[in-house]
Amino acid sequence: MQQSISLAEYQQRRQRILDHVSSHAEHGVAVIAAASLQTRSRDTEYPFRQNSDFLYLTGFNEPDALLILAPGRAQQVILCCQPSDPAAEVWHGRRLGIDRAVAHLGVDVAHSIEDAEEVLLDVLNQADVVFSSHEDSSLLEQLHDVASALRQAPKQGYVAPSSWQDLSPFMADMRIIKSAAELDLMRAAAAISVAAHKRAMRFTKPGCYEFQVAAELHHEFARQGAHHPAYGSICGGGANACILHYTDNADELHDGDLILIDAGAEYQGYAGDITRTFPVNGRFSEAQAALYNVVLKAQLAALAAVTPGSSMPQATQAMALALTEGLVELGLLAGTPAQLVAEGAYKAFMIHGLGHWLGLDVHDVGTYSAAGKNRPFEPGMVLTIEPGVYIPHGMAGVDKKWHGLGIRIEDDVIVTATGHENMTAAAPKTVAEIETWMQG
Repeated sequence: MQQSISLAEYQQRRQRILDHVSSHAEHGVAVIAAASLQTRSRDTEYPFRQNSDFLYLTGFNEPDALLILAPGRAQQVILCCQPSDPAAEVWHGRRLGIDRAVAHLGVDVAHSIEDAEEVLLDVLNQADVVFSSHEDSSLLEQLHDVASALRQAPKQGYVAPSSWQDLSPFMADMRIIKSAAELDLMRAAAAISVAAHKRAMRFTKPGCYEFQVAAELHHEFARQGAHHPAYGSICGGGANACILHYTDNADELHDGDLILIDAGAEYQGYAGDITRTFPVNGRFSEAQAALYNVVLKAQLAALAAVTPGSSMPQATQAMALALTEGLVELGLLAGTPAQLVAEGAYKAFMIHGLGHWLGLDVHDVGTYSAAGKNRPFEPGMVLTIEPGVYIPHGMAGVDKKWHGLGIRIEDDVIVTATGHENMTAAAPKTVAEIETWMQG
């Protein structure tokens, strides 16, 4: 089984969990569950997407599996997975199977998922603390059922766990700093996403439909080996761009309108996430260009603030000042920019945050503050920077020439030792770059 992340790296990640459990419990056990297939309708399922924590620790992309990490035991890394079944595999695809799991995944021992209850009864017996994700309700139910069975058999020497700890915060801290191998996968996801956006720009013209633009994006994703979008692609023409999570993608695109595309490829589990806004006919109007440049200036100000030791609030402050200054220049706000920023006046036009962590999840895990303090940027963190301005039809106190305009510009950046690396900079972004690319 080919992997872009080495087996040794997966083993190192699991060792960090083993060390964490050992340092917090005398006889602790960690249990991480794979995802299961989800029914779409009747007897058909959605395309399978692995649980991100399970994927991070194993690289194993099959449903219905358990990873059990039990420090101190002779066999510390235990996998329960689907056994080989030629009849089932004819219908649903090949399985790694129990016999090959040890060598391919580097675990100490593998069992059938059908024997998971017996394995858990053995491993959880006498354990004092169980570590698992408290967001995984089905796993928690399974673990509590096992604990209940242990409590009911004290004469057989069984002792149920006495404490439960959420493993998610520790996993999030592990995942927020990307390894060199992860960054390479994220660069690949970004490059595929850039190519798709460029293709969509070249394709778009008056009279085509939003769903056709989305199809161009998805074609390019798949053509380059990204089997799925990282999230529901947004292709909002005209006033639809003012709907932040617009995914209907059903309307015709009209001459003179802008289209906002927010879309990214998922490559080997890692997400790209780009937003570009451009004219359907390939030429910005004067008003569109003026407002677009305000958003672009704000994004560039925020990007400049992405350096080690800075933080999301500091980048947001830089963005807010640049955005407010631009809105004042256009007459959309009135007053002194510094005072308007203090009042949060720009939030009437930008109703979302500046960005988010990016990784195995498009809104990746990791805190933005701790103990009342902002979390500083560190090398290896990956995040989006995505300011926007949205002026829906009928917005009070705003000249009608601005109504129906929604503009967002988003890039994916790695925090480096000296600043940042913009992985999606190759997607045309300035007015001149966009118009030149669209004109061919």
